[in-house]
Amino acid sequence: MKRIITFLLFSILCDANTFTQTMSKEELIFLTSEWKGERFRDGRPKVPDSLVERAKHIGIEEAWTVLKNEGYKNQFEGNWKMVNDTVKVVGRVVTAQFMPSRPDVEMKIKERGKNDSRKGNTNSWPIDVLTKGDVYVADCFGKIAQGTLIGDNLGNSIFAKTGNGVIFDAAARDLQGLADIKGFNAFVRDFDPSYLEDVVLMGLNTPIRIGHAIVLPGDLVISEREGVLFIPPHLAEKVITTCEFIALRDRFGHAMLKSGRYSPGEIDSQWTDKIKEDFLKWIDQNPNEMKMTRAQLDEFMKKRTW
Repeated sequence: MKRIITFLLFSILCDANTFTQTMSKEELIFLTSEWKGERFRDGRPKVPDSLVERAKHIGIEEAWTVLKNEGYKNQFEGNWKMVNDTVKVVGRVVTAQFMPSRPDVEMKIKERGKNDSRKGNTNSWPIDVLTKGDVYVADCFGKIAQGTLIGDNLGNSIFAKTGNGVIFDAAARDLQGLADIKGFNAFVRDFDPSYLEDVVLMGLNTPIRIGHAIVLPGDLVISEREGVLFIPPHLAEKVITTCEFIALRDRFGHAMLKSGRYSPGEIDSQWTDKIKEDFLKWIDQNPNEMKMTRAQLDEFMKKRTW
């Protein structure tokens, strides 16, 4: 009996740590109820690793178009500065919302965090919940001076936990130190030498706004130099498969144009049955060009209008 009681107490303490400054698991599941797959313990949708890996190779313009056609018009945000513009940031989102501090509120939040075994300033708390493949996304109301959510110490900690970068509607410091983290990138509004001051964490894994985009915990974020796109998890497979098909179609078109087999007008117009047949033959001859499975391609083509 003593072991059972100890286990229950341990579980309660773990849950308290998990839910500090967060919405309830039930509310998060409600807001993301279109997702029918696996979830993390706190309710965050867990897009499969296989889809995350495939998402690293799709184009942001094509993905944006798919989302727009589905009615999701507020998922992109641009106008960033980066640590390393050759490194994509792609993964499952962990959100944090920071607000300007006021003494009474910050005192209460830190007291509760201390009781829940939280350590350090509140900007380190989101890092504690990160897992491999996560992307830390924070709304810090675009603050630059005294709005530096990370420097190279926290950057190294984040990369060690996630193998990924960050997206902050805020600033970062220690640019050279961050640039020395091989494989790391940060999308930020600017860089500043100041330390973080006068902000407090008000939400962890809650819905946030990043510029013009709405972001929910568990969204799949993809990035390119022009900006970041937040894909609702229940649309991740559809977006990725559609983008892969478009890329495959484009590579076939380029090959046909270079060979002179078809004219630009033929490739850019609705395809004839002959072009479709050549497309399938080309796929059979170039299996390494296809990221999706043949079964996925066949199913996709059944629904595709030309």
